[in-house]
Amino acid sequence: MSLQDCAIVGYAETKIVEKSTRDIWELGGEVLGSLIRGTGIEKGEIDGLILSSSMTGAGNVFWSQAVADQLALEVNFCQTVDIGGCSPLGAVARAAMAIDSGMCRNVLCLFADTQATEDNRPRKPLRQEWTSAIGYLGPPTAFGFITNRYEHQYGLDYAALGKLAVAQRNHAILNDLAVEKLRKPITVDDYLNSRMIAEPIRLLDCVMVCDGASGVLVTSRKNAEVKGWTKAAVPLGYGERTVFRAAQSVLDITETGHLVAGQMAFQQAGTQLSEVGSFHPYDDFIIAILLQLEMLGFCKRGQGCSYIRETDFSHAGDLPLNTGGGQISAGQAGLAGGGTNLVEAVRQLFGEGGARQVANRKVAVVTGIGGIPYARNFATSAVMVLTSNA
Repeated sequence: MSLQDCAIVGYAETKIVEKSTRDIWELGGEVLGSLIRGTGIEKGEIDGLILSSSMTGAGNVFWSQAVADQLALEVNFCQTVDIGGCSPLGAVARAAMAIDSGMCRNVLCLFADTQATEDNRPRKPLRQEWTSAIGYLGPPTAFGFITNRYEHQYGLDYAALGKLAVAQRNHAILNDLAVEKLRKPITVDDYLNSRMIAEPIRLLDCVMVCDGASGVLVTSRKNAEVKGWTKAAVPLGYGERTVFRAAQSVLDITETGHLVAGQMAFQQAGTQLSEVGSFHPYDDFIIAILLQLEMLGFCKRGQGCSYIRETDFSHAGDLPLNTGGGQISAGQAGLAGGGTNLVEAVRQLFGEGGARQVANRKVAVVTGIGGIPYARNFATSAVMVLTSNA
């Protein structure tokens, strides 16, 4: 399979900051420079560039070409992946396709955004006229609907959700690159008592939009061997589903496209859940983690809270969860935020997790969420299974 013939041989990440004094080009340049130094690759050897979508560049129809120009990269293949928080995983999958087809050899997958500093999205009247007018004010409201629906169907233990928030915060404290504002310990009581944003969504359910960048270098496993890159994270399986059950006018919003994307990824990988050494789910809201635990089969539908109560999610526990703090506690770098969890998974597979290193480096699972349409579940759901070559 072409996917498994490729490897991530390098990763880089900037400090996530609440609001940057640097522009997106400088952050992207820092990631590129770190990858060059870390892998020893010559800049001219990078002949592919794949970007995540970006709020900063949302108004630029030539985004991938503009970034290549700013970074002085002359490439044979470039593309912007525009599936929201799934874009970093989608970028790696598309890099594998481009390499397999012979279009390029070494691909920089770059995820950068300074949404907190500069948001260039074109303004559309639809939201103001049809959703904002009734109080539907963005993702907190959307996830409030999902949370209420889940509670109605299955019941919901908010203390269990608080346990997830605490686990991720404890990991962020060990992550020097996490946004400083969030590198403070919290308790389950802190979570339960945090102010309501869009009932029942609390402040500590939510990501904080920040600025930052990350990236990975993807090449063929054959080329990695020739170049002497001994550390690599190999993508074993990938699943992606956009507008899950789009043809249905009424659907269960507690069931997401991760159900089928996960089946695709694990079947392609030939891997069992019992082999997973760390889990890095897209975590713009805490309830999203619970839903993904169920969709991927860690527990049955409606039993997420019981599973959370029984499981140790620390880096030394049963199922290490977002060991860098996830986006909720490390900060969400706009539409590049999905790269934060991907890079942390690669770091763990390389055995470079430091104080938060997991014991089982065999398999890491990363997910993505891209958009949330009104009265539906996620616009795009993605799942990637990776393994260490060590």
